[in-house]
Amino acid sequence: MNIKNKLLVYGLSSALATSGMFIAKHEGLVLGTYPDPVGIITSCYGHTGPELKLGQKFSEDQCLDQLAKDLSKHNIEMSKYIKVPLSPEEHAAYLSFTYNVGVGNFKSSSLLKLLNKGQKVEACEQLTRWVFAKGKKLRGLVNRREDEKTFCLSGLKDSN
Repeated sequence: MNIKNKLLVYGLSSALATSGMFIAKHEGLVLGTYPDPVGIITSCYGHTGPELKLGQKFSEDQCLDQLAKDLSKHNIEMSKYIKVPLSPEEHAAYLSFTYNVGVGNFKSSSLLKLLNKGQKVEACEQLTRWVFAKGKKLRGLVNRREDEKTFCLSGLKDSN
């Protein structure tokens, strides 16, 4: 069973499960804790939180549970700031982005301002600006943002 189907079993909507599939592809799965490229203690599919300590181990089911809860939480928070309807592809791309950079960065971004003005192409294109962590350009973020942008723009083609 693929990650999207596993997340659907957790009761997530198709849009959230699609975001989870996107996130899993770019975060990878580590059945424990590790420092991310900027030193933040992280687990499983990119989960962060004050409860994490280096050396912890998790099962695949525990990691899926973390991802499902994180997706739901980030989706609720992200949705508070979006004032325009989104295609499923836009939604998945922006949720993947928000999961990675945090809701605070999303809500203060020029990306969100453009999106809420209805400048959807320009908003999707903003994704590829977010490729630095602590001032260092990361190849993984370049790849992730390009995938998010491509997916985001594909949702615009369907709505025309």
